[in-house]
Amino acid sequence: MRDGTPSTEDFGQRLRRLRTRAGLSQEALAHDAQVSVRALADMERGRTRGPQRRTVRALAEALGLDDDEAADLDSSAALGRPRPRPATGPAGPGTLALPRDIQDFTARGPALARLLELAREAAPDRPVVSVVAGQPGLGKTAFAVHAAHRLAPHFPDGQFALDLHGMDPEPATPRDALARLLGALGVADAALPAGTDDRAGLWRSLAGERRMLLLLDNAAHESQVTPLLPGTGPSLTLVTSRHVLAGLESVHRTDLALLRREEAVELLTRIIGPDRVRAEAQAARDLADLCGHLPLAVRIAGQRLLSRPHESLGKLVARLAAEGRRLDGLQAGNLRVRAAFALSYRQLPENARTLLRRAALAAGPDFSPETGALLAGLSLDEAVARAEELTDAGLLQSDAGAERYRFHDLLRLYAAEQTEAEDGPEARDAALDRTTHWMLRRATAAALHFDVGHERTTWPGDPDPDTAPTGRDEARAWLEAERSQWLAALRRAHETGRHREVLDTAEAMHWFSDLNQHWEQWVDVFRRSADSARSLGSRREEAVHLNYLAWAYNLCVHDPHAALRSADAALTAARDCGDGLQEGWALGYGAGALNRLGRADEAQERLREGARCLASQPSPQARLAELTMLNSLGTLLRQTGRAAEALDIHRRSERICHAGVPGRTREVIGLYHAVARQQIGNDLAALERWEEAEAPLRQALAAFEAAQMPAWAEHARLDLGQALSAIGHPEARETLRAARDALAVLRSPRQAEADAALTALGQAHAGT
Repeated sequence: MRDGTPSTEDFGQRLRRLRTRAGLSQEALAHDAQVSVRALADMERGRTRGPQRRTVRALAEALGLDDDEAADLDSSAALGRPRPRPATGPAGPGTLALPRDIQDFTARGPALARLLELAREAAPDRPVVSVVAGQPGLGKTAFAVHAAHRLAPHFPDGQFALDLHGMDPEPATPRDALARLLGALGVADAALPAGTDDRAGLWRSLAGERRMLLLLDNAAHESQVTPLLPGTGPSLTLVTSRHVLAGLESVHRTDLALLRREEAVELLTRIIGPDRVRAEAQAARDLADLCGHLPLAVRIAGQRLLSRPHESLGKLVARLAAEGRRLDGLQAGNLRVRAAFALSYRQLPENARTLLRRAALAAGPDFSPETGALLAGLSLDEAVARAEELTDAGLLQSDAGAERYRFHDLLRLYAAEQTEAEDGPEARDAALDRTTHWMLRRATAAALHFDVGHERTTWPGDPDPDTAPTGRDEARAWLEAERSQWLAALRRAHETGRHREVLDTAEAMHWFSDLNQHWEQWVDVFRRSADSARSLGSRREEAVHLNYLAWAYNLCVHDPHAALRSADAALTAARDCGDGLQEGWALGYGAGALNRLGRADEAQERLREGARCLASQPSPQARLAELTMLNSLGTLLRQTGRAAEALDIHRRSERICHAGVPGRTREVIGLYHAVARQQIGNDLAALERWEEAEAPLRQALAAFEAAQMPAWAEHARLDLGQALSAIGHPEARETLRAARDALAVLRSPRQAEADAALTALGQAHAGT
């Protein structure tokens, strides 16, 4: 157009010609100009005919245009931009009328009540602003529209709604938004100031005179919203956004949670009617759960069912139960859960997108920044920054008390889809392998804090010594918080043939597992480690880990049949390689299983054989194993009516503890001594020497509690409660009740014993 003759080439054609001339692909130009590929494609196809000047300038710079060519490109874009409407008189209040309220709006009572309270309490000179933010699909706009209709009587000077298009490639500018707001107040186009600041000043002066309600829907960021907020006057502004808009000051925040299950079912009922829900009540509840109680998902499911009046709820439940088909099933017309998530995903920077989709590979209900960094291949600082960005965008939820993050169930499915689509199997496997190696090294280092043979506070094998847990408390906290992740890493290492890593980790967990007998996962850990030892051809390690497995079957899942099979296999392996220590342990674990199966005589014989075998071994490990064997033998004798003999054996155990075991700390020997004291107390109780039983049982309980060993402590508490009950002690009932509740949490079979003791105590008191 430099010669004054208008070009017949439209903006899209011109842009495509210039890109081709520059030898750039759409992806390359989009990257250099910092626009999305989709936005660029829409421009070239004529779907976006008049992009904003800043976008055109960025494209011109990326294309290397001179000033004249850049001006021509902008001129062709200007032809497609909306033209100002003719000034035909003041615009009426209906120009930005509120959208239609939905008749089946459900729940959100407390949030609505709070907004009503704010409206009533609004001061004449202090406008109220409430930000409604949260993840996609929470129903933010529906809530704000419903609230605006409810609040309308309090704002007689008008209710205006403006969509800020925060999810569009080019959100509304404050300047254009102010033009629409001023037009709604009757300002003619010709009277509009040219600059954004001047328009904002005029808007505030006019709005300050009115008691009005303003709904700013779908905000992109704070700088878009701030110029639109009234500065004075009794107005109320509702702002909805997928971002938290943390930079807005002096605002009220409305946090919308997921629906409760009953609220989700109520929404479904209002959409499809009560008859269908009553006819399939359980299916309705299952459907709400599969929708993750997300309002958008529930609404889509309801609309789908409404359009198919003869389709059962159970049929849709069966379809959605398959994770791979769930997002496909959650669409009805132009309502799609996947599309709602995609809008937010496409706007993320590259590293944030990578973190979101890779985090879907994490095991368990939540993940730490370290896990996210490993999976995404980012530094820890970068992962933390991106996770916070995703939280602000409503795509992740942060833990209230710890630096951990979690997905909504449907968002996790969407993120996993993106992993499959964008990363491919090689990148996915590399991320998982990297995370597996790091997690197992950290888990091994943390677990060794509890191993009596490793007194150091750190282990050279930790992958990041600067952030490694120091001391048992930190190590325990990490192992518990990351339990799902390191267990998943152990499984992957086993499945991919990294057997030495599996064995090292499982061996390090030996003492730590003893403190957490209520974890059923120990069966999986030691079953895999025993298999890894077998794969490596190490008969001695196979015996060790088969013994650990027998222990886990006996005490963690209470399966004596499986425990006996594992103990017998360990016994064979130990004898094959001539390991007397493991032979003794195998005899002991087998005896425990036999006793639980009601085969007490066989159990007693194995325990005596195991004690003899271990007594001949000179090592400190054999002394500790011998203590365990003696304590178990005494317990069995007491259970078969030979309490006096049991007391003698447990006194023998106590003498060994008093003498000490070379190379073992006082703390370790103290735990064995506590076990002996517990059994001595039980022996005395069996001999009806109740008063003498109380002291050793209290000592044992205190030792187990100090060592943070809940499974051991609660058994001792039950034993103490029974002794106190026999002597009529006032603490008996509370002690038994505490033991019963804790044993229930631990899934211990002795919960029934505690219930029976409480019942007997109640009957005794009633009789008295």
